[in-house]
Amino acid sequence: MSSHLQSQLQELANPAAHPMLNAIRRGIEKESLRITPEGKLAQTPHPAVLGSALTHEFITTDYSEALLEFITPVSTSIEGSVATLEDIHSFVYQQLQNEMLWTASMPCIMTGDEDIPVGRYGSSNVARMKTVYRVGLGHRYGRLMQAIAGIHYNFSMPQAFWEQAWQKAGSPGNITDYISTRYLDLIRNFRRHSWLLIYLFGASPAVCASFLRGRENPGLLPFDEQGRSLHLPHGTALRMGDLGYRSDAQKGLNVCYNCLDNYVETLRSAILRPHPDYRDIPRGQNGDYQQLSDSLLQIENEFYSPIRPKRVTRPGETPLTALHRRGIEYIEVRCIDVSPFSSVGIDAGQMRFLDTFLLYCLLEESPPCNDPEQAAQAANLEAVVNRGRLPGLLLQTAAGERPMTACANELFAGLQPVAGLLDDASRSTLYSASLQQQMAAVADPELTPSARVLREMREKELPFFRLAMAYSEHWANYFRARPLSPQRQAAFEEETRRSLRAQREIEQADDICFEQYLDQYFAQYRAL
Repeated sequence: MSSHLQSQLQELANPAAHPMLNAIRRGIEKESLRITPEGKLAQTPHPAVLGSALTHEFITTDYSEALLEFITPVSTSIEGSVATLEDIHSFVYQQLQNEMLWTASMPCIMTGDEDIPVGRYGSSNVARMKTVYRVGLGHRYGRLMQAIAGIHYNFSMPQAFWEQAWQKAGSPGNITDYISTRYLDLIRNFRRHSWLLIYLFGASPAVCASFLRGRENPGLLPFDEQGRSLHLPHGTALRMGDLGYRSDAQKGLNVCYNCLDNYVETLRSAILRPHPDYRDIPRGQNGDYQQLSDSLLQIENEFYSPIRPKRVTRPGETPLTALHRRGIEYIEVRCIDVSPFSSVGIDAGQMRFLDTFLLYCLLEESPPCNDPEQAAQAANLEAVVNRGRLPGLLLQTAAGERPMTACANELFAGLQPVAGLLDDASRSTLYSASLQQQMAAVADPELTPSARVLREMREKELPFFRLAMAYSEHWANYFRARPLSPQRQAAFEEETRRSLRAQREIEQADDICFEQYLDQYFAQYRAL
C-alpha cells in the first residue's frame, strides 16, 4: 500500500467518518433491447403506456426506439437501487404484452441497419435534436453499433466528504475546483486500472453471426460448425472492442484528464471543428437534417469513453457548459456489460466491488497522465477485451510488461483496506466478500461471466442467440410473476401520466424554429 493511500485511509478510519462513507451516492442506467417472441428486434414504437421517452424519470430510450433505458434515482442504498431497478422491470413487463427484454449486451438476431428504428421523442425542438443526433450516429458509425446495450454506473461522494477533505488539504482555491480536481484524479486512476473491470464483468465473448453479416470480421472465430455464433476463445467484452463503441475518426482525439479546462476545451474544439468524413451528410440544407453538424463530434455524448465526468444540466444547457460553470458533480462508468445471469443485468456484489474500486481510484495518488501512458492504457484495454482469459497475458506497465494476474493481485492489495473501511462503515463484511469473489475470478478465469457464457454454450450445445434467448425468457417469466406494491404501481402510473403532460407542455412552449434552436444551443460551445 502506498503511503498516500495509507494516509487517506487513516483519515477515514475514524468512526466519525462512517456516515460519509455510508452516504456514497450511486445511480444505474441499464439498457435493454425490446425483442419479439422470435428473438428479433421489435419494430413497434416506444409503448405509450410507458410514458414519454423524452421526459419520463425512470424509462427512456437510447439510440433506437427498441433500446429501452431504465434509470434509477440517486440513492445511498445498494439494495434500494437494485430493488428500484427490479420494480422498473416489473412495471415495464406489465405493459409489453408479448414482447421481451434482451438480457445481453450484444444484440439479438439482426438483419441490418434498415431494421433498427431510430428513437423518436415528439415534435419539440429538443426532441427533434435528439432524433437528428441519433440519425447522425447511424450515418457515421452504422446503426448496428447502436443496438449494443450496456450498464452505466454513476458514482459520487457526499458533500460532507468533500468539505472535510478540502479543509484537511488546507482549503486550496475554492471547493468546487477542488472537487473537480479530485474527480479527475479518480478518472485517471480508473483509466489506468479499468482493464480489471473488463476482465471481471465482461459478459460478451460471443455474438450472433447475424451481427456481422455484411460487415468486416475483426478476427472473431466460428463457435460451432454451423457458424451461427462468432467468438473470441479468451475474449471478455466484445462490446468494448472493435465491434462496439469505437470510432476510427475519434482515434486522433487525444482527451486529457489532467485538468477540467483542458478536457472541456478539447471536446469543445471537436464539436466546433468540421471533419472531412462527414461533410457530405446533410446538416440542414433545405431543412434536411441527417446530422446536427459536420464536426468530429455532433455533441459531447458522441465521444466514446469508458468513464465520463458529469454534472446535471439545466434546461437547454450543454453538458460542457455545466461542467465549465459548476464543476464535476459525479462520474459515469460506462464499461459494464449487461449480465444475463442477473435479473437486472447487475447485482449488489458487483456494485460493492465498483464502490470499492472507485473509492480506491479516488484515494490513491494519481499523477498526471501523458500520451505514452494513455497509449499503454488503450493497449491494455484492447488486450483484456480480446484475450483477457489467455494464460500468461502480459500488460504494459511503467516497469515494462508484466503478467495480468500479477497486476491484478497488486491492485487487489490496495483494494483490500478500502473494502475493509467500507465494511467497518456499513457494519458488515459484504465489501470484503465481494472483493474475495473477484480475486477468485482472477485465480480461476472459469469463474468470470465471459467464461460462463462460452461454457454454457458448449455444455448446452446452444449458439449465443439461443443461450441469450433462454435467459431472456427466464427473466421475462420472473418479472411477469413479480408483483409491485400498490404504492409503487400507483407511482409508476402517475409518472407515466406526468411525463406525457410534460412532453406536451414542452411542445406547446416552443416559440422559435429548429434552426434557431440549434444556433442558440451551439452558441454555448462558442462562448466557452
